[in-house]
Amino acid sequence: MSGSEWDLSARRIGAMVERYWYLLRSSWPRLLDLVYWPAVQMLMWGFLQTYVAQTDGFFARAGGTFLGAVLLWDILFRGQLGFSVSFLEEMWSRNLANLMMSPLRPVEFVIALMIMSLVRLAIGLVPVSLLAIAFFGFNLWGLGLALAAFFANLILTSWAVGIFVSGVLLRNGLGAENLAWTIMFLLLPLACVYYPVAVLPAPLQAVAWALPPTYVFEGMRALMIDHVFRADLMLWALGLNIVVFAVATVAFLALLKSARRQGSLLQTGE
Repeated sequence: MSGSEWDLSARRIGAMVERYWYLLRSSWPRLLDLVYWPAVQMLMWGFLQTYVAQTDGFFARAGGTFLGAVLLWDILFRGQLGFSVSFLEEMWSRNLANLMMSPLRPVEFVIALMIMSLVRLAIGLVPVSLLAIAFFGFNLWGLGLALAAFFANLILTSWAVGIFVSGVLLRNGLGAENLAWTIMFLLLPLACVYYPVAVLPAPLQAVAWALPPTYVFEGMRALMIDHVFRADLMLWALGLNIVVFAVATVAFLALLKSARRQGSLLQTGE
């Protein structure tokens, strides 16, 4: 990428964010969807936690890990989905080619998608986290600085996946749309969201430790069960996230270049 392409315009970024915000604000089904699924998951796992806490002394002490895991997983999943859905809005409206021919730079486009990812995530996560306090006495915000470390690493992973998926969509069109909805679930069993890495067979443990979210969920369990903040795990996650983000960015630029060369930007249908 040339130096001029890194000459960012806050005005263009703001214009893109405003566009996505109006799309989101004008559709109550979109707003409802941001809250609905996190709320369903939170209630399901919360009631499961209540049951386990009443029947087993050990899980009564560590039962909060269920709600902690589901809320942190939601950051990871909804962060990527918010990024990808905003991108898909342009494909659904057949506006992607117009954007690529406008003065908008790819990096500005990506930054706008990141901002909308945070907006969508906040709309869904904040009410659900308050419901968790009201129904089950679980305060996600009570994790303090640890929550900031967890959040930063999870959102970086979600953005990296979102950038890669966007590149695949650019190159392959809406025929690859399902990837935006399902790719994160491929990580679910290997990221050890609800159980420790030690549960996995030895070969899969090596794969799990290659994924940044694994360190976050292991760190969450260490904090909730042993009351120890594992800064080493967060640093490992950050290092892996930097590598993953760089690889995703290179892949996005390569796929964008290929899409321009093959004319895929003008053929974004199935």
